[in-house]
Amino acid sequence: MKRRSFITKTTATGAFLGLAGMQLGSCKPNGTKKITILHTNDVHSHIDPFPSDHARYANLGGLARRANLVTQLRRENPNTLLFDAGDIFQGTPYFNFYGGELEFKLMSLLKYDAATIGNHDFDNGIDGLYAQTPHAKFELLSANYDFKNTVMDGVVKPYKIFTVDGVKVGVYGLGIALDGLVTPKLYKETKYEDPYEVALDMERILKEDEGCDLIICLSHLGYDYEGNPNRPDDVRLASATYHTNLIIGGHTHTFLDKPDVRTNAVGKPVLVNQVGCYGLHLGKIDFYFDKQNNSNTEGVSIQI
Repeated sequence: MKRRSFITKTTATGAFLGLAGMQLGSCKPNGTKKITILHTNDVHSHIDPFPSDHARYANLGGLARRANLVTQLRRENPNTLLFDAGDIFQGTPYFNFYGGELEFKLMSLLKYDAATIGNHDFDNGIDGLYAQTPHAKFELLSANYDFKNTVMDGVVKPYKIFTVDGVKVGVYGLGIALDGLVTPKLYKETKYEDPYEVALDMERILKEDEGCDLIICLSHLGYDYEGNPNRPDDVRLASATYHTNLIIGGHTHTFLDKPDVRTNAVGKPVLVNQVGCYGLHLGKIDFYFDKQNNSNTEGVSIQI
């Protein structure tokens, strides 16, 4: 189909994949369970496709196309979860007119499972964000924003556990430091906590206390700030963790044509992925679990 191109390699085998991740015998022995993770980031209120005369993205994107693609992928594998890594709001007149209501309602119709909060999701203030939360029929996750003294207290959870085909999937969220990006009067008494320290707490709880088989971080930290090692990012987060298997990123609008495989603090692989911005791509990562719930992966980025 002209509106889609598929740019992918498997992180496990290096072989090329096609639509929806063609199943490879070396990755999928008989009797394994397949969990599909779909994800977006930095959609920025882009609901319509880009116009045909756009210089860079002519006819690309659009929520209706994403909905059709997600429906197709869920039909092929019902054991599918759909996540977003923040900056849902701000970028088109839809946000200016509806304040995020339309974005949350449409994500709910697509049956997103969870999303984290980006800096632009505060652009109408924390009260504006709170006003739209009744329209979000999915979990809002952020472990390092302390909302205790705000209207968002109790609305946002640090983590959520999904059980899919007997596999426990633990998901936690991390947000970027708001100071310098968002006017303090907009986020009010929201407190930012060190994402590395919080991540270690979250993954320990999810692995040791909750017994999760797969641990995912929804991060709006940014992919990699090579020139600023003191600024937290997903690459350094990956190397600091012990149990996190996948970091779904946002903020830097980084397009990765395949997941970046990093090594964690105990020498095990952790995937880092981000799919650009504006809903132009849909990330897709398949985890295959054996009878002991050990896993390997295949990764794909799908242009919409």
